[in-house]
Amino acid sequence: MSETRAQFSVLKQTADPAVVDAIERLIAKGQDRDLNRINLLDFSARNGLDEEKVISAFLHSARLGLFDLAWNVLCPGCGGVLGAHETLKSLRHDDYNCALCAKGYEASVDDRVEVSFTVSPRIRRIAAHDPHTLPFWEYTRQMFWSSGMELNDDDMKRLVDEVSLEALELPAGEKAVFSLQLPNQFVIVFEPVTHSAHFINVQGEPTRERQQFSIVFNKLQAPTGTTDMRPGPLRLSLENQTDHRVLPSVWVANDTLHELLGKRKPILTAKRMLSNQTFRDVFKADNLNADQRLKITSLTFLFTDLKGSTALYERVGDLAAFDLVRAHFHALLEIIAAEKGAVVKTIGDAVMATFIRPEHAIVAGLRMREAMKQLNRERGKEDLIVKIGIHEGPCLAVMLNERQDYFGQTVNIAARVQSLSTAQEMHITAPVIESPGVASLLENRSIRPIQKEAALRGIADKMVVYEIP
Repeated sequence: MSETRAQFSVLKQTADPAVVDAIERLIAKGQDRDLNRINLLDFSARNGLDEEKVISAFLHSARLGLFDLAWNVLCPGCGGVLGAHETLKSLRHDDYNCALCAKGYEASVDDRVEVSFTVSPRIRRIAAHDPHTLPFWEYTRQMFWSSGMELNDDDMKRLVDEVSLEALELPAGEKAVFSLQLPNQFVIVFEPVTHSAHFINVQGEPTRERQQFSIVFNKLQAPTGTTDMRPGPLRLSLENQTDHRVLPSVWVANDTLHELLGKRKPILTAKRMLSNQTFRDVFKADNLNADQRLKITSLTFLFTDLKGSTALYERVGDLAAFDLVRAHFHALLEIIAAEKGAVVKTIGDAVMATFIRPEHAIVAGLRMREAMKQLNRERGKEDLIVKIGIHEGPCLAVMLNERQDYFGQTVNIAARVQSLSTAQEMHITAPVIESPGVASLLENRSIRPIQKEAALRGIADKMVVYEIP
């Protein structure tokens, strides 16, 4: 306990005190399942806390050893966890298959990879640390489904009473037999430990003759198959050839099941985590492998550069210019973090940053212009001019020069758009201005963008861009 107190003492020096207090209460009083795969957005909402402060606090907590961070690949259909990874390095681009939905998926970091936190066993031992000891339905709730599933005790009771025909815990190496009556509905034999399923298409005239079917659970993830059967008695033989227990159950694919699978809540996505400044600062070691390419379908890039920085050095001298550039960087980086963005890198006097939502980038850009005006007012001069460009689109998250970076035409266009600025104006592209959040923001602030066509270096066709005067 003294070690834990020391860890919390350190945490309070780097994280919001109210969030740290909420974390302490959770560890002390939360149920076991509350401490497994914690959904930080849900935790923020339930405790009335700022999401960014909660994310930052849990990241610092994980670095101190209070929690274990996991990257879980999710099935968008049923919310099941198709792969749980301790680090981004083990995340595969594709080859994730959901037996329950009979579909394969790419590990898109936009919305199919969640970031969750589980209390460390050194801090508090919970049942999920040894998942093969969890009760039958708790395993399904805590280990198969993601933190984005909104399933309370009443929902789980409905799953047992209204969806499940039979359920059995089958030890390693054992065999068992189900005798059940098939209804005239689509039926799924589902096993969450091996993540396997078999579909039974029940149709036709009812029969009194007992039908037979056998399923073997092993380490191979076989494709989901479908068998046609008639309503009536079924003898279902099961064999467990794995070296741990399995938890087969027979589900009816009825309205209740579809309703329960649709009960979702927001999750902390990998895309949001990659664009979190605290994560980039604290978890530098948890980078991608050099040969990894994670596809992101939409990310907003903001580029800045100081206009005439070389002339500035000549005009005011190296020492004064260095202090001025440093003050400019401090202001920009502080604004980026405050607007839920992250600095990817600085290049000379330029900054490259990412944002999950384009309106956050716009607000950051507007605040940057005001910050530069303030620095100029303090100096009594008008020569500190920052050029800003914003673009949104698909990209790849990659490793470049031992640093998590981004690659693709979206990045190139964002950098080129920034070069269009000649004074304190900001340039943005059509995908940015067409975003509902940006349109609402500009209207609320009575900002009227100026549309124009521009030829961008390295881009074949002219692009429509918008100047924020």
